[in-house]
Amino acid sequence: MKFVQIIEFETERLEEMQQVLDEAGQRNADRAGGPTHSTLLKDRDKPNRYLALIEFESFEEAMRNSDDPETTRMAERLNALSIGERVYTNCDVLDMRDLK
Repeated sequence: MKFVQIIEFETERLEEMQQVLDEAGQRNADRAGGPTHSTLLKDRDKPNRYLALIEFESFEEAMRNSDDPETTRMAERLNALSIGERVYTNCDVLDMRDLK
């Protein structure tokens, strides 16, 4: 079953965060596993608030990714660029479809 982790965070340094994520994406491009899709959302009503939706093939794959030391280093760098605590929501995907 597909799995999505939603990460809610605030930052005034989004460009720097995106650079960290781009570097991680380049490192992970040729390796098996890891995230399959990501979506970044900006809250229109609260400045500097964002939601990142990270999709994995399964919950188990997400946990393997979380255990990777490179993921830990990336998370530490992202934490340093965040305002306050990040909030994680873990979701099993029950239905996903294209509407158009």
